[in-house]
Amino acid sequence: VMGAMIIAEIGDFNRFSSPDKILAYAGLSPSTYQSGQLDGCYSHMEKRGSRYLRYALFNATKFVCIWDNQFSAYLAKKRSEGKHYNVAISHAAKKLVRVIYQLEKSGQLYHRAA
Repeated sequence: VMGAMIIAEIGDFNRFSSPDKILAYAGLSPSTYQSGQLDGCYSHMEKRGSRYLRYALFNATKFVCIWDNQFSAYLAKKRSEGKHYNVAISHAAKKLVRVIYQLEKSGQLYHRAA
């Protein structure tokens, strides 16, 4: 169900030139603050973009982290760095978007790591 929701929300992948564009569309990119010569990057998400896509990505990521060793190890790595669970999930969601984008562009299937 989450996969169908992600595909429906993204639509045509050709609209996006990179996975970073999809991340921005989903509101998973970090917010930036610029004023005069001051240029800062905050660490919280923007919460702009498609909230349905963001919801689907977070729930799909939680499922993927349970069943895929590569994503599970990535989540464990982020947690061992001291990141909060939701922050670690957001990092894994970004990785999932990049994987989905590459699979869609290449036309290949995902093969789970053993």
